[in-house]
This record gives sequence, C-alpha cells and structure tokens, in this order.
Amino acid sequence: MVDENVKEKDIFRDTWIRYTGYANEVGEAFRHLVSRRVVNGSYVGAISYVVADASAKSWRKFQENESLVQVANVAADVLLWQMLASVIIPGYTINRITHFSRIMFKQARARESIVKYMPTAIGLLSIPVIIHPIDRFVDFIMDKTIRTNKTI
Repeated sequence: MVDENVKEKDIFRDTWIRYTGYANEVGEAFRHLVSRRVVNGSYVGAISYVVADASAKSWRKFQENESLVQVANVAADVLLWQMLASVIIPGYTINRITHFSRIMFKQARARESIVKYMPTAIGLLSIPVIIHPIDRFVDFIMDKTIRTNKTI
C-alpha cells in the first residue's frame, strides 16, 4: 500500500545534487584568485543543473499526459525559480560579500595574505548560510507574483 501523504523525493532539491546549482557561488568566491574562464565555467555548471531540473520536471508532466501548456508552465516555473534561487541571487550575493570583504581587509591594512585569501574563505563560508533564506525568498516572490491563480 502506498502512503499518499509521503511526498516523493525531489533529487534536484532534496539531495546533494542541489549543491551543484551553487557551483557559480564557488566560482564567485574564487573570482579574484582564478581566471575568468574558471568563473564562467562555474556558471556553465550551475546553469546545466537548472536546465536539467526544468527538463526532468517538464518531461515528467509530459509523460503524465498533461497538456503542452501545463508542461510549458512547469518548465518555465522551474527554470525561473532555479535561475533566481540557484544562480542569479546567490551569485550576486557571494560576489558582493567577497568584494566588500576584500575592501574591508584592504582598508584595515591587513597583511597581503589576509587580503588575498580571507574574502574567498568568507564567501565560501557564506554559501550554506544564504541558501535557505534565498530559496524561501524566491518562493515568496513567485507565489505572490507569477504563481497566483488570477483570472482575467
């Protein structure tokens, strides 16, 4: 007997795979230590994760014989949510955290090794802290805007 109250595990949001969506945050934390190609590559990894999640969820709807409009709606919702929650907002946040940390250490006249490496460490340590608040914020914004069931 299948318990209908048990929610199916979403491998893209409920497992370690979720962290692949944060590859660009790691790239942003290392931005001033590595080449632009490495940072851009981290974005390729994160966006690949986003596309994989949107593709998997829309394909599942298609296999359930949903209408093409419903399939497209699922794809658009997942793509937008993931781009905001996994790539754009956290990428910008980590970029600013490392940037301002670096400025702070320079203004404090810290040793060169501190100025060079501490912003990266602070950026990396910030990633787990920002994940859930950003996810909840994106859910809130999307629920209040494009996810509303408004009738015209």
